[in-house]
Amino acid sequence: MGWTYMQSLDGHAGPKQYLDAQLSFEQPSGRNDVLRSALVRMRVYYAAVEHVANDGSRHVWAAICLVNYNRRARDGFIFGYKDMSDEMGPCEVECPVEILDLLTPAESKNASEWREKCRKFAARKAENAKKPDLKPGQLVEFEHAIYMTDSTTHKTLQVVRPENRRVIFRSPETGDTYAIRNVKQRAYKILDQTA
Repeated sequence: MGWTYMQSLDGHAGPKQYLDAQLSFEQPSGRNDVLRSALVRMRVYYAAVEHVANDGSRHVWAAICLVNYNRRARDGFIFGYKDMSDEMGPCEVECPVEILDLLTPAESKNASEWREKCRKFAARKAENAKKPDLKPGQLVEFEHAIYMTDSTTHKTLQVVRPENRRVIFRSPETGDTYAIRNVKQRAYKILDQTA
């Protein structure tokens, strides 16, 4: 299954609203409704989709869509998506727990494994969010030495300044500076609270 591209969102406010509408429909065997959805980092759409069959039976599955949205695309194709279900065992695992909690029991091994990976990712993310913000002057010791692009490795670094998604560190030994992204995803302890 490939990507679907289009030149408009057919009057919808954004990719999330467009995909919500595409996944909510009536068919001869029953009805589909999006119970909850999220567009994570404008790159991946997740939804809990309820299917109610004509006999009243109900099944809630996860829809996952890779998203490419560029209102200024040169070729005019501003929106593209690639759709999957949880039964396909997608690689994307940032599905919000609020959506996972709405799903009925998985009907396949792939779906069960994918849901478990999503829950583990959410738990790690919650744990990382609890870590204190790093402040200038703090000395940080990482659990594992970090290999830098200048072919050096460092286990202890001093915070120079936190930026948007990265932190600038200085080596106490050499004075060289390094930018490290997603620092909270690494295991570390703060050795010095000096500002």
